[in-house]
Amino acid sequence: MTSRSSPSHERWLPVVTREAIDRTAERGSPKRERPTAPPPGWVDGPRVVIEDVSPQIDGGRHPIKRVVGDRVVVEADVYRDGHDLVGARVTYRFIDDHHCSYVPMSYDEPEDRWSGAFTPDRVGRWVYTVEAWPDSFGSWRDEVGKKIAAGQDVSSELLEGAAMIASAARRARDGLRARLTEAATCLRDRNTPVTERAEIGLAPELLAAVRESGERQVSRYERELTVVVDRKLAGFAAWYEMFPRSQGTIPGRHGTFADAERRLPELAALGFDVVYLPPIHPIGRTHRKGPDNTLVSTPDDVGSPWAIGDKTGGHTTVHPALGTLDDFDHFVRSANRLGLEVALDYALQCSPDHPWLREHPDWFLVRPDGTIKYAENPPKKYQDIVPLNFWCEDRAALWAACRDILSFWIDHGVRIFRVDNPHTKPFAFWEWIIEDVQRSHPGTIFLSEAFTRPKRMKGLAKLGFSQSYTYFTWRNTPREIREYFTELTGTEMVEYFRANLFVNTPDILHEYLQTGGRQAFMVRLLLAGTLSPLYGMYSGFELCEAIPLRAGSEEYLHSEKFEIRVRNWQVPGNLSREIATLNRIRHEHRALQLNGNLTFLLSENDGILFYWRSAPEDDLFVAVNCDPHRPLETMVHVPLDALGLDRDEPYVVEDLLSGERHPWRGARNFVRLDPTIGQWGHILRVERGAKR
Repeated sequence: MTSRSSPSHERWLPVVTREAIDRTAERGSPKRERPTAPPPGWVDGPRVVIEDVSPQIDGGRHPIKRVVGDRVVVEADVYRDGHDLVGARVTYRFIDDHHCSYVPMSYDEPEDRWSGAFTPDRVGRWVYTVEAWPDSFGSWRDEVGKKIAAGQDVSSELLEGAAMIASAARRARDGLRARLTEAATCLRDRNTPVTERAEIGLAPELLAAVRESGERQVSRYERELTVVVDRKLAGFAAWYEMFPRSQGTIPGRHGTFADAERRLPELAALGFDVVYLPPIHPIGRTHRKGPDNTLVSTPDDVGSPWAIGDKTGGHTTVHPALGTLDDFDHFVRSANRLGLEVALDYALQCSPDHPWLREHPDWFLVRPDGTIKYAENPPKKYQDIVPLNFWCEDRAALWAACRDILSFWIDHGVRIFRVDNPHTKPFAFWEWIIEDVQRSHPGTIFLSEAFTRPKRMKGLAKLGFSQSYTYFTWRNTPREIREYFTELTGTEMVEYFRANLFVNTPDILHEYLQTGGRQAFMVRLLLAGTLSPLYGMYSGFELCEAIPLRAGSEEYLHSEKFEIRVRNWQVPGNLSREIATLNRIRHEHRALQLNGNLTFLLSENDGILFYWRSAPEDDLFVAVNCDPHRPLETMVHVPLDALGLDRDEPYVVEDLLSGERHPWRGARNFVRLDPTIGQWGHILRVERGAKR
């Protein structure tokens, strides 16, 4: 009867017997095991976390860039569990050194963001990382200080501190051991008042001694990061491009290295740092281009220097009409005596007559019909140029031969190379060859001439190019310039991309110059020379040459790429005086020699660009009227707090271009620029302490 009154579901409950339990055990049913101890790696692992170390590019895949004497400011998030303090430092070394140097890091307490800086003192590759550890003695010192301030007894804490100091003394070098032992003894001495013992324990010099000798459970950031340190010319220089064959004085007659050498004193007086020569090698005859890139040439046409090689030689030979290799060496030595360096064009392509086509036909691209492929950029065709096949089966020999070209010219005094169209060659090739050459020849500089899509330009810079061409030529309005240079100097790009602002090239005559007159040339010169520490010009710019091949074209009429252009460098209206003035100002002011110190400021007229270049004790403000056709007026805003000036305080600004001095007051001041009378811009220096 009882079973009928039970809940219905109980009739289906299994009967658990001893036999059932035994059968389950025999089948291997899971057993509840006793928990094991944590693995040693967890128990003994690092107690400090190091994250978000900067600067680093793509997780440390690529190096950052500096020049000798530049500081590398390293930052990191460093923290640990609990309330105890941590210590951190930057560790760094030259790549070939076995010992490391260290600099302490300080931190922003609310953010746990630590920073420290080191200054590389020689050219080459350096590595750096961050180390951190629990700061036991610093934590003890902090706790004791707080308890004393609260009026609490610290007798017991002083004994704890004495034990830490004594432990450090046992590890200390001879000069510190006695001092630490004495301090530990004092902290244990109960006959000495607590206040005196605490004063000894909290002394800053004792903290430094214990930290030097203390035992550290050091955590290290997971990787070493790399910085490529270049010589100064990689970060600050004015380039001048000239064709040696056009440096003669008789129209149509081929110039020589000697003719080009006679121009060097003039270029040095203008303040240039680098003289860049397009290819100086023999020029092929097959499919040689005529004037203005015509497909038909005459025996008297000189052709394009970028069609490299003929029966007399290739990339390690000079064009016979220019002179001999000895003549080139003399040219280089003369330039060096004047404080100029020579840069050569490194163009890895051949004319159909280059010796390599006979010696290594497998280094080129061969069509199914057996013909060798020439260069094309549809609809353009370059029948006089044959590209190399960098992925041919014999690529190891090809790559080595390309490196040998650089080594040859380095042996002849050239340490700077402008690289033609690097984006059309393998990225792996550039990463290898630049690092390889710079390892053997520290201080070699490579300029990337890559007018291509942004990510390719950035990628080449990351792979090792010292400097890069930019889109500056096509950025002409204030808005375009602000947006572009904010990206170049206000983002991660500043760590690896050095912008060399060419105002023109043999390939690029922008519409702004074609239609803007002499004023447009001055605007672009002033912008290039003050927006970046690196800028360049192609000869003819100083003469305001502005005639295009045809309407809508950026090619020059009678392009020097295909014919000789003898010029009168003293023609009225030339920009020699203005160029010399700008280059002198650049050499005199540290603010114009740095990368990443550009700040755009408010100009109430959108047509006038106003920006600030800052350096210790050297603040320059630049105002430029970007409209070459009409005068503009504006009110510009000066950052008084950054300059240490009071509101409404009068001060004086000197225009370094004209020498004029202007009284200003407060943050908001008037500027008028009339390019039609030669007022296209100001470079203004605030005179410290000068009153109205």
